[in-house]
Amino acid sequence: MSSMRTGAQIVWEALVREGVTTVFGYPGGAILPAYDAMLEYPIRHVLVRHEQGATHMADGYARASGEVGVAIATSGPGATNMVTGIATAMLDSSPILCITGQVGSKVIGTDAFQETDVTGVTLPITKHNYLVSDVDDVAPTIHEALYVARSGRPGPVLVDITKDAQQASTEMQWDPGAVKLPGYRPDLRASDAEYRRAAELINGSKRPLILAGHGVQLSGASGEVRQFAERADMPVAMTLLGIGGFPALHPLNLGMMGMHGEAWVNQAVQEADLLLALGMRFDDRVTGNVKTYAPNARKVHIDIDPSEFNKNVKVDVALAGDLRMVLEELSPLIAAGDRKSWLAAIREMKGEVAVRDIQNLPDSGHLYAAHVIHDIWRLTKGKAVVVTDVGQHQMWEAQYYHHEQPRSLITSGGLGTMGFALPAAIGAKLAQPDAEVWVVAGDGGFQMTMAELATIAQEKIKINVAIINNGYLGMVRQWQEFFYERRYAATPLLSPDFAKLAECFGLTGMQVDKRQDVVPSVERARADERTVVIDFRVEQEDTVYPMVPAGADLHNMIRRPSPNPIVETADDE
Repeated sequence: MSSMRTGAQIVWEALVREGVTTVFGYPGGAILPAYDAMLEYPIRHVLVRHEQGATHMADGYARASGEVGVAIATSGPGATNMVTGIATAMLDSSPILCITGQVGSKVIGTDAFQETDVTGVTLPITKHNYLVSDVDDVAPTIHEALYVARSGRPGPVLVDITKDAQQASTEMQWDPGAVKLPGYRPDLRASDAEYRRAAELINGSKRPLILAGHGVQLSGASGEVRQFAERADMPVAMTLLGIGGFPALHPLNLGMMGMHGEAWVNQAVQEADLLLALGMRFDDRVTGNVKTYAPNARKVHIDIDPSEFNKNVKVDVALAGDLRMVLEELSPLIAAGDRKSWLAAIREMKGEVAVRDIQNLPDSGHLYAAHVIHDIWRLTKGKAVVVTDVGQHQMWEAQYYHHEQPRSLITSGGLGTMGFALPAAIGAKLAQPDAEVWVVAGDGGFQMTMAELATIAQEKIKINVAIINNGYLGMVRQWQEFFYERRYAATPLLSPDFAKLAECFGLTGMQVDKRQDVVPSVERARADERTVVIDFRVEQEDTVYPMVPAGADLHNMIRRPSPNPIVETADDE
Protein backbone atom coordinates (compact mmCIF):
# COMPACT_ATOMS: atom_id res chain seq x y z
CA MET A 1 0.00 0.00 0.00
CA SER A 2 1.42 3.40 -0.91
CA SER A 3 0.27 6.98 -1.28
CA MET A 4 1.74 10.48 -1.34
CA ARG A 5 2.18 12.04 2.08
CA THR A 6 4.17 14.85 3.60
CA GLY A 7 6.64 13.91 6.29
CA ALA A 8 4.33 15.63 8.77
CA GLN A 9 1.43 13.43 7.70
CA ILE A 10 3.62 10.35 7.82
CA VAL A 11 4.43 11.04 11.48
CA TRP A 12 0.77 10.63 12.41
CA GLU A 13 0.06 7.91 9.87
CA ALA A 14 2.86 5.83 11.36
CA LEU A 15 1.73 6.44 14.95
CA VAL A 16 -1.88 5.54 14.15
CA ARG A 17 -0.79 2.33 12.42
CA GLU A 18 1.25 1.46 15.49
CA GLY A 19 -1.86 1.81 17.66
CA VAL A 20 -1.06 5.16 19.27
CA THR A 21 -4.20 7.10 20.25
CA THR A 22 -2.89 9.74 22.67
CA VAL A 23 0.08 12.10 22.63
CA PHE A 24 1.22 14.77 25.06
CA GLY A 25 2.85 17.86 23.67
CA TYR A 26 3.44 21.53 23.10
CA PRO A 27 3.67 23.14 19.63
CA GLY A 28 6.39 25.42 18.25
CA GLY A 29 7.94 26.53 15.01
CA ALA A 30 10.08 23.51 14.09
CA ILE A 31 7.30 21.01 14.80
CA LEU A 32 4.48 23.16 13.38
CA PRO A 33 4.12 21.18 10.12
CA ALA A 34 3.40 18.07 12.17
CA TYR A 35 0.85 19.91 14.30
CA ASP A 36 -0.90 21.18 11.18
CA ALA A 37 -1.15 17.63 9.83
CA MET A 38 -2.33 16.23 13.18
CA LEU A 39 -5.87 17.56 12.63
CA GLU A 40 -6.40 14.94 9.92
CA TYR A 41 -5.79 11.97 12.24
CA PRO A 42 -7.68 10.27 15.10
CA ILE A 43 -5.16 11.29 17.76
CA ARG A 44 -6.00 12.84 21.11
CA HIS A 45 -3.48 15.57 21.79
CA VAL A 46 -3.09 16.73 25.39
CA LEU A 47 -1.75 20.28 25.55
CA VAL A 48 0.70 20.41 28.45
CA ARG A 49 1.93 23.55 30.19
CA HIS A 50 5.60 22.56 30.09
CA GLU A 51 7.42 20.00 27.96
CA GLN A 52 8.76 18.24 31.06
CA GLY A 53 5.12 17.60 31.89
CA ALA A 54 4.66 15.98 28.47
CA THR A 55 7.41 13.45 29.10
CA HIS A 56 6.12 12.64 32.61
CA MET A 57 2.60 12.22 31.20
CA ALA A 58 3.91 9.86 28.52
CA ASP A 59 5.83 8.03 31.25
CA GLY A 60 2.76 7.71 33.49
CA TYR A 61 0.74 6.53 30.49
CA ALA A 62 3.37 3.87 29.74
CA ARG A 63 3.62 2.63 33.32
CA ALA A 64 -0.14 2.40 33.76
CA SER A 65 -0.81 0.72 30.41
CA GLY A 66 2.32 -1.21 29.48
CA GLU A 67 2.26 0.54 26.10
CA VAL A 68 4.63 3.18 24.74
CA GLY A 69 3.77 6.73 25.82
CA VAL A 70 4.34 9.46 23.24
CA ALA A 71 5.44 13.07 23.84
CA ILE A 72 6.05 15.75 21.22
CA ALA A 73 7.79 19.12 21.31
CA THR A 74 9.54 21.68 19.17
CA SER A 75 13.27 22.27 18.80
CA GLY A 76 15.64 24.09 21.14
CA PRO A 77 14.03 24.85 24.50
CA GLY A 78 11.06 22.61 23.75
CA ALA A 79 13.36 19.63 23.29
CA THR A 80 15.71 20.47 26.17
CA ASN A 81 12.74 20.90 28.52
CA MET A 82 12.09 17.19 27.97
CA VAL A 83 15.48 16.10 29.27
CA THR A 84 14.50 15.49 32.91
CA GLY A 85 11.50 13.40 31.90
CA ILE A 86 13.59 11.37 29.46
CA ALA A 87 16.18 10.67 32.15
CA THR A 88 13.41 9.68 34.56
CA ALA A 89 12.08 7.15 32.05
CA MET A 90 15.57 5.86 31.32
CA LEU A 91 16.45 5.05 34.91
CA ASP A 92 13.07 3.37 35.52
CA SER A 93 12.98 1.46 32.21
CA SER A 94 9.80 3.13 31.01
CA PRO A 95 9.01 2.95 27.28
CA ILE A 96 8.36 6.43 25.90
CA LEU A 97 8.81 7.95 22.45
CA CYS A 98 9.74 11.61 22.24
CA ILE A 99 9.29 13.27 18.85
CA THR A 100 10.93 16.65 18.45
CA GLY A 101 11.07 19.11 15.60
CA GLN A 102 14.45 20.32 14.41
CA VAL A 103 15.53 23.30 12.32
CA GLY A 104 15.90 22.77 8.59
CA SER A 105 18.67 20.39 7.58
CA LYS A 106 20.52 23.09 5.60
CA VAL A 107 20.97 25.30 8.69
CA ILE A 108 21.90 22.60 11.20
CA GLY A 109 25.14 23.62 12.84
CA THR A 110 24.73 27.35 12.19
CA ASP A 111 23.23 28.18 15.60
CA ALA A 112 19.92 28.84 13.89
CA PHE A 113 17.01 30.16 15.94
CA GLN A 114 15.92 27.52 18.47
CA GLU A 115 18.55 25.06 17.32
CA THR A 116 19.94 22.56 19.83
CA ASP A 117 21.70 19.27 19.15
CA VAL A 118 19.08 17.33 21.08
CA THR A 119 20.33 13.93 19.92
CA GLY A 120 23.73 14.84 21.36
CA VAL A 121 22.17 16.16 24.55
CA THR A 122 20.07 13.03 25.14
CA LEU A 123 22.51 10.38 23.95
CA PRO A 124 23.37 9.22 27.51
CA ILE A 125 19.75 9.16 28.71
CA THR A 126 17.97 7.43 25.84
CA LYS A 127 17.94 3.81 24.86
CA HIS A 128 18.49 5.11 21.32
CA ASN A 129 17.86 8.28 19.37
CA TYR A 130 17.61 9.42 15.76
CA LEU A 131 18.01 12.54 13.64
CA VAL A 132 15.76 12.31 10.57
CA SER A 133 16.48 14.71 7.70
CA ASP A 134 15.02 12.68 4.79
CA VAL A 135 11.25 12.34 4.39
CA ASP A 136 11.66 8.72 3.24
CA ASP A 137 13.13 7.84 6.64
CA VAL A 138 10.24 9.15 8.75
CA ALA A 139 7.98 6.07 8.65
CA PRO A 140 10.65 3.38 9.11
CA THR A 141 12.31 5.37 11.89
CA ILE A 142 9.11 5.71 13.91
CA HIS A 143 8.36 2.02 13.39
CA GLU A 144 11.86 1.13 14.53
CA ALA A 145 11.84 3.60 17.44
CA LEU A 146 8.66 2.14 18.91
CA TYR A 147 10.11 -1.36 18.63
CA VAL A 148 13.30 -0.32 20.42
CA ALA A 149 11.33 1.47 23.16
CA ARG A 150 9.14 -1.50 24.00
CA SER A 151 11.42 -4.48 23.33
CA GLY A 152 13.92 -6.06 25.70
CA ARG A 153 14.52 -3.76 28.65
CA PRO A 154 12.11 -0.90 27.85
CA GLY A 155 13.28 2.69 27.73
CA PRO A 156 12.95 6.13 26.13
CA VAL A 157 13.69 6.73 22.46
CA LEU A 158 13.91 10.15 20.82
CA VAL A 159 13.24 10.94 17.15
CA ASP A 160 14.34 14.41 16.02
CA ILE A 161 12.84 15.38 12.64
CA THR A 162 14.01 18.38 10.65
CA LYS A 163 11.40 20.86 9.51
CA ASP A 164 12.15 20.29 5.80
CA ALA A 165 11.70 16.52 6.25
CA GLN A 166 8.25 17.26 7.66
CA GLN A 167 7.38 19.56 4.76
CA ALA A 168 8.68 17.35 1.92
CA SER A 169 6.41 14.80 0.25
CA THR A 170 7.00 11.19 -0.71
CA GLU A 171 5.12 8.06 -1.62
CA MET A 172 4.68 6.49 1.79
CA GLN A 173 5.86 2.92 2.07
CA TRP A 174 4.76 1.09 5.19
CA ASP A 175 6.34 -2.17 6.25
CA PRO A 176 4.65 -3.48 9.42
CA GLY A 177 6.99 -6.45 9.55
CA ALA A 178 9.60 -7.31 12.11
CA VAL A 179 12.34 -4.77 12.67
CA LYS A 180 15.83 -6.01 11.80
CA LEU A 181 18.60 -4.33 13.77
CA PRO A 182 22.02 -5.97 13.45
CA GLY A 183 23.69 -6.15 16.84
CA TYR A 184 20.52 -5.46 18.83
CA ARG A 185 19.65 -8.63 20.75
CA PRO A 186 16.80 -7.97 23.18
CA ASP A 187 15.86 -11.65 23.43
CA LEU A 188 18.58 -13.60 25.19
CA ARG A 189 18.43 -17.03 26.78
CA ALA A 190 20.51 -18.55 29.54
CA SER A 191 22.07 -21.99 29.02
CA ASP A 192 20.58 -25.20 30.38
CA ALA A 193 23.59 -25.56 32.67
CA GLU A 194 22.89 -22.14 34.19
CA TYR A 195 19.27 -23.10 34.81
CA ARG A 196 20.37 -26.31 36.52
CA ARG A 197 22.90 -24.48 38.69
CA ALA A 198 20.27 -21.91 39.75
CA ALA A 199 17.83 -24.69 40.63
CA GLU A 200 20.49 -26.46 42.72
CA LEU A 201 21.17 -23.32 44.73
CA ILE A 202 17.47 -22.62 45.28
CA ASN A 203 16.56 -26.19 46.22
CA GLY A 204 19.52 -26.43 48.60
CA SER A 205 18.79 -23.19 50.44
CA LYS A 206 17.38 -23.06 53.97
CA ARG A 207 16.87 -19.30 54.28
CA PRO A 208 16.06 -18.03 50.75
CA LEU A 209 14.55 -14.68 49.90
CA ILE A 210 13.05 -13.37 46.67
CA LEU A 211 13.90 -9.77 45.83
CA ALA A 212 11.11 -8.60 43.53
CA GLY A 213 11.91 -5.58 41.38
CA HIS A 214 10.29 -3.48 38.67
CA GLY A 215 10.94 -6.20 36.09
CA VAL A 216 8.21 -8.33 37.67
CA GLN A 217 5.65 -5.84 36.41
CA LEU A 218 7.39 -4.92 33.17
CA SER A 219 7.41 -8.57 32.12
CA GLY A 220 3.86 -9.25 33.27
CA ALA A 221 5.23 -11.94 35.57
CA SER A 222 3.25 -11.26 38.74
CA GLY A 223 1.30 -14.50 38.48
CA GLU A 224 4.42 -16.55 37.78
CA VAL A 225 6.27 -14.99 40.72
CA ARG A 226 3.39 -15.76 43.05
CA GLN A 227 3.22 -19.39 41.90
CA PHE A 228 6.97 -19.72 42.23
CA ALA A 229 7.06 -18.23 45.73
CA GLU A 230 4.18 -20.39 46.94
CA ARG A 231 5.66 -23.58 45.48
CA ALA A 232 9.12 -22.90 46.92
CA ASP A 233 7.69 -21.45 50.17
CA MET A 234 9.99 -18.44 49.73
CA PRO A 235 9.32 -15.04 51.32
CA VAL A 236 9.33 -12.00 49.05
CA ALA A 237 10.85 -8.56 49.65
CA MET A 238 10.02 -5.65 47.36
CA THR A 239 12.00 -2.83 45.85
CA LEU A 240 10.17 0.51 45.67
CA LEU A 241 9.36 -0.01 41.99
CA GLY A 242 8.53 -3.65 42.63
CA ILE A 243 5.61 -2.74 44.91
CA GLY A 244 2.39 -4.07 43.38
CA GLY A 245 4.17 -6.92 41.60
CA PHE A 246 3.35 -9.26 44.49
CA PRO A 247 0.16 -8.86 46.56
CA ALA A 248 0.87 -6.70 49.61
CA LEU A 249 -1.26 -8.75 52.00
CA HIS A 250 -0.01 -12.14 50.82
CA PRO A 251 1.54 -13.99 53.80
CA LEU A 252 4.85 -14.39 51.95
CA ASN A 253 5.18 -10.65 51.25
CA LEU A 254 7.54 -9.14 53.80
CA GLY A 255 7.33 -5.56 52.53
CA MET A 256 9.86 -3.09 51.16
CA MET A 257 13.60 -3.50 51.61
CA GLY A 258 16.37 -0.94 51.53
CA MET A 259 17.06 2.55 52.85
CA HIS A 260 13.53 3.10 54.16
CA GLY A 261 12.46 -0.53 54.11
CA GLU A 262 11.22 -2.36 57.15
CA ALA A 263 13.80 -3.37 59.72
CA TRP A 264 12.81 -7.03 59.65
CA VAL A 265 13.08 -7.13 55.85
CA ASN A 266 16.61 -5.77 55.87
CA GLN A 267 17.52 -8.13 58.69
CA ALA A 268 16.14 -11.05 56.67
CA VAL A 269 18.28 -9.99 53.71
CA GLN A 270 21.37 -9.96 55.92
CA GLU A 271 20.60 -13.42 57.37
CA ALA A 272 19.48 -15.10 54.14
CA ASP A 273 21.55 -17.90 52.62
CA LEU A 274 20.19 -17.25 49.13
CA LEU A 275 18.87 -14.19 47.31
CA LEU A 276 16.82 -14.69 44.16
CA ALA A 277 16.81 -11.27 42.48
CA LEU A 278 13.98 -10.88 39.98
CA GLY A 279 14.10 -7.93 37.59
CA MET A 280 16.00 -5.63 39.94
CA ARG A 281 19.43 -4.03 39.72
CA PHE A 282 20.84 -4.01 43.25
CA ASP A 283 20.52 -0.24 43.47
CA ASP A 284 22.53 1.49 46.21
CA ARG A 285 19.27 2.43 47.97
CA VAL A 286 18.54 -1.30 48.26
CA THR A 287 21.96 -2.62 49.26
CA GLY A 288 23.57 -0.01 51.47
CA ASN A 289 27.25 -0.87 51.80
CA VAL A 290 27.80 -3.58 49.17
CA LYS A 291 30.84 -4.93 51.07
CA THR A 292 28.60 -6.05 53.94
CA TYR A 293 25.45 -6.76 51.91
CA ALA A 294 23.88 -10.21 52.45
CA PRO A 295 27.26 -11.67 53.47
CA ASN A 296 26.04 -15.26 53.84
CA ALA A 297 23.88 -15.44 50.73
CA ARG A 298 24.48 -17.07 47.38
CA LYS A 299 22.89 -14.91 44.72
CA VAL A 300 20.86 -15.80 41.64
CA HIS A 301 20.03 -12.85 39.40
CA ILE A 302 17.38 -12.92 36.65
CA ASP A 303 17.20 -9.89 34.38
CA ILE A 304 16.51 -9.07 30.77
CA ASP A 305 19.51 -6.75 30.65
CA PRO A 306 22.80 -8.65 31.04
CA SER A 307 24.67 -5.39 31.68
CA GLU A 308 23.14 -5.45 35.17
CA PHE A 309 24.84 -8.74 36.08
CA ASN A 310 27.73 -8.25 38.51
CA LYS A 311 27.52 -4.48 38.04
CA ASN A 312 26.80 -3.61 41.66
CA VAL A 313 26.76 -6.98 43.43
CA LYS A 314 28.65 -10.10 42.38
CA VAL A 315 26.26 -13.01 41.81
CA ASP A 316 26.71 -16.79 41.60
CA VAL A 317 24.33 -17.43 38.73
CA ALA A 318 22.96 -14.96 36.18
CA LEU A 319 19.98 -15.92 34.01
CA ALA A 320 19.42 -13.55 31.10
CA GLY A 321 15.98 -13.24 29.59
CA ASP A 322 12.43 -12.01 30.01
CA LEU A 323 11.52 -12.78 33.61
CA ARG A 324 8.20 -14.44 32.87
CA MET A 325 9.76 -16.81 30.34
CA VAL A 326 12.75 -17.54 32.58
CA LEU A 327 10.47 -18.48 35.46
CA GLU A 328 8.44 -20.72 33.16
CA GLU A 329 11.63 -22.67 32.41
CA LEU A 330 13.06 -22.56 35.93
CA SER A 331 9.92 -23.48 37.87
CA PRO A 332 9.75 -27.17 36.81
CA LEU A 333 13.27 -27.59 38.24
CA ILE A 334 12.27 -26.25 41.66
CA ALA A 335 11.25 -28.66 44.38
CA ALA A 336 8.24 -27.91 46.55
CA GLY A 337 9.56 -26.15 49.61
CA ASP A 338 8.84 -26.29 53.31
CA ARG A 339 10.58 -23.38 54.99
CA LYS A 340 8.41 -22.97 58.08
CA SER A 341 11.42 -22.46 60.37
CA TRP A 342 12.80 -19.63 58.21
CA LEU A 343 9.41 -17.94 57.99
CA ALA A 344 9.01 -18.31 61.76
CA ALA A 345 12.42 -16.70 62.28
CA ILE A 346 11.35 -13.75 60.14
CA ARG A 347 8.12 -13.42 62.13
CA GLU A 348 10.26 -13.29 65.26
CA MET A 349 12.35 -10.50 63.70
CA LYS A 350 9.13 -8.66 62.98
CA GLY A 351 7.96 -9.05 66.55
CA GLU A 352 4.52 -7.86 67.57
CA VAL A 353 3.86 -5.75 64.48
CA ALA A 354 0.64 -7.10 63.03
CA VAL A 355 -0.71 -4.66 60.48
CA ARG A 356 0.14 -0.99 60.68
CA ASP A 357 -3.41 -0.22 61.61
CA ILE A 358 -3.34 3.29 63.01
CA GLN A 359 -7.04 3.79 62.49
CA ASN A 360 -8.06 3.11 66.06
CA LEU A 361 -5.26 4.87 67.89
CA PRO A 362 -6.29 7.87 70.02
CA ASP A 363 -6.31 11.24 68.28
CA SER A 364 -3.35 13.14 69.74
CA GLY A 365 -4.36 16.38 68.08
CA HIS A 366 -1.60 16.03 65.50
CA LEU A 367 -2.11 15.13 61.85
CA TYR A 368 0.54 12.82 60.43
CA ALA A 369 1.12 11.79 56.83
CA ALA A 370 0.64 8.19 57.92
CA HIS A 371 -2.95 9.00 58.95
CA VAL A 372 -3.69 10.47 55.54
CA ILE A 373 -2.19 7.66 53.49
CA HIS A 374 -3.66 4.94 55.69
CA ASP A 375 -7.14 6.41 55.32
CA ILE A 376 -6.81 6.79 51.55
CA TRP A 377 -5.78 3.12 51.40
CA ARG A 378 -8.65 2.04 53.62
CA LEU A 379 -11.32 4.02 51.78
CA THR A 380 -10.12 3.01 48.32
CA LYS A 381 -9.75 -0.60 49.53
CA GLY A 382 -6.27 -0.61 48.04
CA LYS A 383 -7.68 -0.52 44.51
CA ALA A 384 -6.57 2.96 43.42
CA VAL A 385 -3.69 3.77 41.12
CA VAL A 386 -1.44 5.94 43.27
CA VAL A 387 1.11 8.22 41.65
CA THR A 388 3.63 9.67 44.06
CA ASP A 389 6.14 12.43 43.85
CA VAL A 390 9.56 12.10 45.49
CA GLY A 391 10.39 12.60 49.14
CA GLN A 392 9.14 11.59 52.56
CA HIS A 393 5.55 11.16 51.39
CA GLN A 394 6.82 8.68 48.77
CA MET A 395 8.27 6.45 51.48
CA TRP A 396 5.21 6.78 53.71
CA GLU A 397 3.02 5.78 50.78
CA ALA A 398 5.16 2.69 50.25
CA GLN A 399 4.77 1.84 53.95
CA TYR A 400 1.08 2.64 54.54
CA TYR A 401 -0.70 2.02 51.23
CA HIS A 402 -0.89 -1.70 50.52
CA HIS A 403 -0.83 -2.41 46.78
CA GLU A 404 -2.41 -5.67 45.66
CA GLN A 405 -2.30 -5.16 41.89
CA PRO A 406 0.50 -4.61 39.35
CA ARG A 407 0.94 -1.11 37.95
CA SER A 408 -0.97 0.42 40.85
CA LEU A 409 2.01 2.37 42.22
CA ILE A 410 3.66 4.79 39.80
CA THR A 411 6.67 6.66 41.12
CA SER A 412 10.07 7.97 40.12
CA GLY A 413 12.62 5.61 41.59
CA GLY A 414 16.00 5.77 39.90
CA LEU A 415 16.20 9.48 39.19
CA GLY A 416 14.03 10.63 42.10
CA THR A 417 12.36 13.39 40.10
CA MET A 418 10.43 15.95 42.09
CA GLY A 419 7.47 17.23 40.12
CA PHE A 420 6.82 13.80 38.60
CA ALA A 421 3.49 12.97 40.24
CA LEU A 422 0.93 15.43 38.89
CA PRO A 423 1.77 15.09 35.19
CA ALA A 424 2.40 11.34 35.46
CA ALA A 425 -1.04 10.94 37.04
CA ILE A 426 -2.62 12.68 34.05
CA GLY A 427 -0.96 10.12 31.78
CA ALA A 428 -2.00 7.25 34.04
CA LYS A 429 -5.63 8.39 34.08
CA LEU A 430 -5.76 8.59 30.29
CA ALA A 431 -4.24 5.11 30.09
CA GLN A 432 -6.74 3.73 32.63
CA PRO A 433 -9.79 6.00 32.33
CA ASP A 434 -11.91 3.80 34.61
CA ALA A 435 -9.33 3.68 37.40
CA GLU A 436 -9.45 5.78 40.54
CA VAL A 437 -6.21 7.77 40.40
CA TRP A 438 -4.65 9.50 43.40
CA VAL A 439 -1.64 11.78 43.50
CA VAL A 440 0.37 11.76 46.72
CA ALA A 441 2.80 14.68 46.57
CA GLY A 442 4.78 16.91 48.86
CA ASP A 443 4.37 20.66 48.96
CA GLY A 444 7.79 21.04 47.33
CA GLY A 445 7.44 18.66 44.41
CA PHE A 446 3.86 19.72 43.72
CA GLN A 447 4.97 23.31 43.17
CA MET A 448 7.43 22.21 40.50
CA THR A 449 4.71 21.13 38.06
CA MET A 450 1.49 22.55 39.52
CA ALA A 451 0.90 24.46 36.27
CA GLU A 452 -0.40 21.15 34.90
CA LEU A 453 -3.58 21.80 36.90
CA ALA A 454 -4.46 23.90 33.88
CA THR A 455 -4.01 20.84 31.65
CA ILE A 456 -6.34 18.90 33.94
CA ALA A 457 -8.95 21.64 33.71
CA GLN A 458 -8.71 21.99 29.94
CA GLU A 459 -8.82 18.24 29.33
CA LYS A 460 -11.55 17.67 31.95
CA ILE A 461 -9.57 14.95 33.68
CA LYS A 462 -10.66 13.54 37.04
CA ILE A 463 -7.95 12.70 39.56
CA ASN A 464 -7.58 13.29 43.30
CA VAL A 465 -4.54 15.05 44.72
CA ALA A 466 -3.34 14.65 48.31
CA ILE A 467 -0.64 17.19 49.12
CA ILE A 468 1.34 16.19 52.22
CA ASN A 469 2.16 19.74 53.26
CA ASN A 470 4.72 19.96 56.06
CA GLY A 471 6.18 23.34 55.18
CA TYR A 472 9.60 21.89 54.37
CA LEU A 473 11.45 20.12 51.66
CA GLY A 474 10.85 17.19 53.94
CA MET A 475 13.39 14.55 52.99
CA VAL A 476 16.18 17.09 52.70
CA ARG A 477 15.14 18.51 56.08
CA GLN A 478 15.29 14.99 57.52
CA TRP A 479 18.87 14.57 56.32
CA GLN A 480 19.71 17.96 57.78
CA GLU A 481 18.19 16.85 61.08
CA PHE A 482 20.17 13.60 61.19
CA PHE A 483 23.46 14.58 59.61
CA TYR A 484 23.75 18.41 59.69
CA GLU A 485 22.81 19.22 63.28
CA ARG A 486 19.36 20.57 62.35
CA ARG A 487 20.87 23.36 60.25
CA TYR A 488 17.82 23.81 58.01
CA ALA A 489 19.45 25.59 55.08
CA ALA A 490 16.98 26.38 52.28
CA THR A 491 14.45 23.74 53.34
CA PRO A 492 11.67 25.80 55.04
CA LEU A 493 9.17 26.27 52.24
CA LEU A 494 6.48 28.86 51.57
CA SER A 495 3.53 27.53 49.62
CA PRO A 496 0.42 29.10 48.14
CA ASP A 497 -3.04 28.25 49.41
CA PHE A 498 -3.33 25.04 47.39
CA ALA A 499 -7.11 24.83 47.86
CA LYS A 500 -7.62 28.31 46.45
CA LEU A 501 -5.17 27.54 43.66
CA ALA A 502 -7.28 24.56 42.61
CA GLU A 503 -10.40 26.73 42.65
CA CYS A 504 -8.67 29.23 40.35
CA PHE A 505 -8.65 26.50 37.70
CA GLY A 506 -12.28 25.57 38.28
CA LEU A 507 -11.31 22.52 40.32
CA THR A 508 -12.26 21.63 43.88
CA GLY A 509 -9.92 22.57 46.71
CA MET A 510 -9.92 21.60 50.38
CA GLN A 511 -7.66 22.17 53.35
CA VAL A 512 -7.39 19.68 56.22
CA ASP A 513 -5.38 20.04 59.43
CA LYS A 514 -7.27 17.72 61.80
CA ARG A 515 -7.22 13.95 61.80
CA GLN A 516 -11.00 13.78 62.20
CA ASP A 517 -11.42 15.59 58.89
CA VAL A 518 -9.29 13.24 56.78
CA VAL A 519 -11.96 10.64 56.08
CA PRO A 520 -14.73 13.14 55.17
CA SER A 521 -12.37 14.98 52.82
CA VAL A 522 -11.28 11.79 51.08
CA GLU A 523 -14.87 10.63 50.72
CA ARG A 524 -15.88 14.00 49.28
CA ALA A 525 -12.99 13.90 46.82
CA ARG A 526 -13.96 10.44 45.62
CA ALA A 527 -17.55 11.57 45.05
CA ASP A 528 -16.65 14.79 43.22
CA GLU A 529 -16.73 14.62 39.43
CA ARG A 530 -14.00 17.22 39.17
CA THR A 531 -10.35 16.92 40.12
CA VAL A 532 -9.95 17.60 43.84
CA VAL A 533 -6.84 19.00 45.50
CA ILE A 534 -6.62 18.41 49.26
CA ASP A 535 -4.00 20.37 51.18
CA PHE A 536 -3.20 18.18 54.20
CA ARG A 537 -1.36 20.34 56.75
CA VAL A 538 0.60 17.63 58.54
CA GLU A 539 3.15 17.58 61.37
CA GLN A 540 6.13 19.59 60.20
CA GLU A 541 9.11 17.69 61.61
CA ASP A 542 7.83 14.17 61.15
CA THR A 543 10.45 11.66 60.03
CA VAL A 544 10.54 8.54 57.87
CA TYR A 545 11.71 5.53 59.89
CA PRO A 546 13.59 3.30 59.66
CA MET A 547 16.48 4.77 57.66
CA VAL A 548 19.77 3.31 56.49
CA PRO A 549 22.23 6.21 56.13
CA ALA A 550 23.74 6.44 52.65
CA GLY A 551 26.60 3.97 52.31
CA ALA A 552 26.00 2.38 55.74
CA ASP A 553 25.58 -1.34 56.38
CA LEU A 554 22.04 -2.47 55.64
CA HIS A 555 21.54 -3.70 59.21
CA ASN A 556 22.69 -0.41 60.75
CA MET A 557 19.35 1.34 60.57
CA ILE A 558 18.18 4.46 62.36
CA ARG A 559 15.06 3.03 63.94
CA ARG A 560 11.85 4.52 65.18
CA PRO A 561 12.09 6.26 68.53
CA SER A 562 10.08 4.84 71.40
CA PRO A 563 7.40 5.76 72.14
CA ASN A 564 6.42 6.51 68.56
CA PRO A 565 3.79 9.25 68.26
CA ILE A 566 1.94 7.39 65.52
CA VAL A 567 2.30 3.68 66.13
CA GLU A 568 4.50 1.41 68.18
CA THR A 569 6.34 -1.22 66.11
CA ALA A 570 8.76 -3.99 66.87
CA ASP A 571 11.71 -2.07 65.49
CA ASP A 572 11.06 0.83 67.89
CA GLU A 573 13.50 -0.62 70.38
